[in-house]
Amino acid sequence: MIKFSDLALDPRVLTAIAEAGYETPTPIQAQAIPFALEGRDVLGIAQTGTGKTASFTLPLITMLGKGRARARMPRSLVLAPTRELAAQVAENFDTYAKHTKLTKALLIGGVSFGEQDKLIDRGVDVLIATPGRLLDHFERGKLLLTGVQIMVVDEADRMLDMGFIPDIERIFQMTPFTRQTLFFSATMAPEIERITNTFLSNPAKIEVARQSTTSTTIEQALIELHPARKDRSFADKRMALRALIKQEGEACTNAIIFCNRKMDVDVVAKSLKQHGMNASPIHGDLDQSVRTRTLESFRDGTLHLLVASDVAARGLDIPAVSHVFNFDVPSHPEDYVHRIGRTGRAGRKGKAYTLSLPSDEKYLLAIEALIKSSIPRGALPEGFEPSATGPLKPATKSDDKPKAERTVRAPRNRNERGNKTTTTTMQDTVADQISVDQTAPTADVKPEVQTAADTRNLDAREPRNRNNRDT
Repeated sequence: MIKFSDLALDPRVLTAIAEAGYETPTPIQAQAIPFALEGRDVLGIAQTGTGKTASFTLPLITMLGKGRARARMPRSLVLAPTRELAAQVAENFDTYAKHTKLTKALLIGGVSFGEQDKLIDRGVDVLIATPGRLLDHFERGKLLLTGVQIMVVDEADRMLDMGFIPDIERIFQMTPFTRQTLFFSATMAPEIERITNTFLSNPAKIEVARQSTTSTTIEQALIELHPARKDRSFADKRMALRALIKQEGEACTNAIIFCNRKMDVDVVAKSLKQHGMNASPIHGDLDQSVRTRTLESFRDGTLHLLVASDVAARGLDIPAVSHVFNFDVPSHPEDYVHRIGRTGRAGRKGKAYTLSLPSDEKYLLAIEALIKSSIPRGALPEGFEPSATGPLKPATKSDDKPKAERTVRAPRNRNERGNKTTTTTMQDTVADQISVDQTAPTADVKPEVQTAADTRNLDAREPRNRNNRDT
């Protein structure tokens, strides 16, 4: 079995790797690192969780070991689609470059330009950035990319989803043609393939099979909900989630709760907090300072429940997560594997619960086809009281009382004195109806409502009868 010591990495990097507790590289690392150290372009097709961040960070540190950075001219550039992923790359760099004198700058939104300008002005060896913030600095005249020797594009498929491809092409054109490019994507969409054909030179293509298996240390359960009313689905899921968390008790030391939409992340987190649970949301619309504090709180244990979107959670490296709750069934089957893979790490036991509705059936079938097994069905949690079962009951006459009150006030023929008497009679009838509703069942009320309707019809005909007599 190949070891890191066999990969011709800088001895200082090997020391940092050993201190981090690693001995053997993952498949993507074992294949990509030698090509990168040779100076070749690399095209890596690999999912999150395969160790691809280290597959470009380790050779990057080794190759930059000699040389010196110049002001405003970084020697290397790493592009990531989100702030969290960029911050994760920066953490990797700090871990593996701690025995070197290399410097870095992290350019992401939510941080003042002034602090970032100071770092760039001093000169950095590694510039880690999101495309938008990088271009902001460039357009302000604070940054030159003509000194970039190595360029890394991470999570290119996510950049495509987020509409960053035009920015990526522009950044490529701002760097030297002689640069070395390390390009990583989970998929090879036509647009991604076009970019690699344009900007990569004879790349070494490395493809790692997508992760399609779940760890045996993870206990999975699918909680199927069947709300009687569609408009109660979201509320029932929130109730079921709270009941599951309470049912797990002290065994749930911390948990990540995944939602498909950022809006739902906020709502679910608020619901949990309103019921006395220690929860906070994290998604791309929050300020960077808020997201950083939230992640730090979750890592140090002061935050119990992290409610997250898939994009915000990508790149998170939190080894000891006891539970994962899928508030929504993910629409992409690979995301299910990535989500529940946040628990049960390093030989630890973990639990993963998924809440589903009848409308999620097609997504569940895709997930079970990918993992080649069915997700065990679990029982409804203790304390969960779903909305009333059965079909939607038809609206009764008593349900429409406000409409009846509005209807009887509508006819206003002030020129006809006879209408005043009729209107008074109708109001009396409705008042009687309300009194009956308070004591009698709906079936007994029905004739009363019909009387009101008949009175209304008679009132509507009176002006025509009078006009006929006048004629």
